[in-house]
Amino acid sequence: MAIDSNNPDPSTIVVQDLQLSDKWDKVFKLSDKVRHSKVTFVNRYGITLAADLYRPANAEGKLAAIAVAGPFGAVKEQASGLYAMTMAERGFLTIAFDPSFTGESAGQPRYVASPDINTEDFCAAVDYLSSRNDVDPQRIGIIGICGWGGLSLNAAAIDTRIKATAAMTMYDMSRVNANGYFDALDADGRYALREQLNARRSADYKQGRYTLAGGLPDELPADAPQFVKDYYGYYKTERGYHPRSLNSNGGWNMTSALSFINMPQLSYISEIRNPVLIVHGEKAHSRYFSEDAFKRLQGDNKELMIIPGANHVDLYDNFKAIPFDKLESFFKENLK
Repeated sequence: MAIDSNNPDPSTIVVQDLQLSDKWDKVFKLSDKVRHSKVTFVNRYGITLAADLYRPANAEGKLAAIAVAGPFGAVKEQASGLYAMTMAERGFLTIAFDPSFTGESAGQPRYVASPDINTEDFCAAVDYLSSRNDVDPQRIGIIGICGWGGLSLNAAAIDTRIKATAAMTMYDMSRVNANGYFDALDADGRYALREQLNARRSADYKQGRYTLAGGLPDELPADAPQFVKDYYGYYKTERGYHPRSLNSNGGWNMTSALSFINMPQLSYISEIRNPVLIVHGEKAHSRYFSEDAFKRLQGDNKELMIIPGANHVDLYDNFKAIPFDKLESFFKENLK
């Protein structure tokens, strides 16, 4: 891959030199069973992404590899990094990456989400992994958590190089933005939301900056819904807080919702031919996203796994809820 930023050829792939933290700043401890390093790669839109790479200690030869992202509004120092490190302990070369416009990755303006660009981020991770000498390019899978669960299915629908996909505690971000929770928003409500967000666009342009939607409150209201309490218990406490995490702090650029409203991201998941594992908690408010997505998948190599008693956030970092043994067997079987 060319990395010469002075090359005038407009077709050259250029990886931006990012200023990455040189300290261990994750919300979990580093395992002595893996070797960790930081890497960068670039997506099709020219945005350079930052990732943590985890390699099994003393591993040799070409390995099966997994790219991990999510939850939506989180950074690689949180749940995705924990998943990546744990799967590396189990024999895979893994990366957990920050999506475009977030964390240590590049992209301006900051804190923008896009169904297209974020799907491309997964595909760019496959580009990077397939270029490594220690990875077998025919044995690459992905794991998406929360909103990145839906994006992982979208990536699997377009990228046939993805040989196996696991969607954990998934959200369909297009559906929830367009229809609200449990599809409670009708066409009139959706039109009113468009009016509100487009007025915000005009105001943002005039003021010269983008308004953030706001993350979780610093103080949790007593009457907050249980799922908000669950999110708070992860993002706003020592358990999962990180200074670069959108959900721990100011949230997304408010007008990011517009593109998800207008671009359904799961349109072609029925055409995914490679194996898919969807995992969700029994008690999760978001469970219907996984169940409905699973109904649209075709073939006998698709599986839905419901974790008894688990809520949405349990699948971020609760080792009693996350079925790592199942993930290991799923990827070893399908990336062999």
